[in-house]
Amino acid sequence: MPNKIKVLMVCHGNICRSPMAEFVFKDMVQKKGLDHMFYIASAATSTEEIGNPVHPGTRKILNRLGISSEGKRAIQMTKRDYSEYDYIIAMDHWNISNIYRIIGKDVDNKVKKLLDYTGQTRDIADPWYTGDFERTYEDIREGCEALLQFICEEKRR
Repeated sequence: MPNKIKVLMVCHGNICRSPMAEFVFKDMVQKKGLDHMFYIASAATSTEEIGNPVHPGTRKILNRLGISSEGKRAIQMTKRDYSEYDYIIAMDHWNISNIYRIIGKDVDNKVKKLLDYTGQTRDIADPWYTGDFERTYEDIREGCEALLQFICEEKRR
């Protein structure tokens, strides 16, 4: 994937928020005709959901939007991902702490929360606990739009 902009979406289990962000962001990029410029994936900081499919609540939202998550299974982030990706995007502050546990120091300033790109510093609530997949989707959509705008502006410089 030479010269592609590589984005890794990260949450705790990689079955709710990060796959939602992965597929929503892929859809946005594709609709703007930029999919040839990006490689987008998602991963977990934990091992507890490894191999499991996308949560039914996330699949329901994505299906309603006409976005497939078929074949996606939870994987864990690795230390190597830090050198492989340009942007490592966490859903909340706990994810950030766990990402640092995996990668060590963020010397290249690649790790941010998704909503940081919107100018807000709040976390995206985990629908595994809240049950509110709609609210999670709204936050992710807003964050992905802001992230895409940021990347496009950064690449123009």
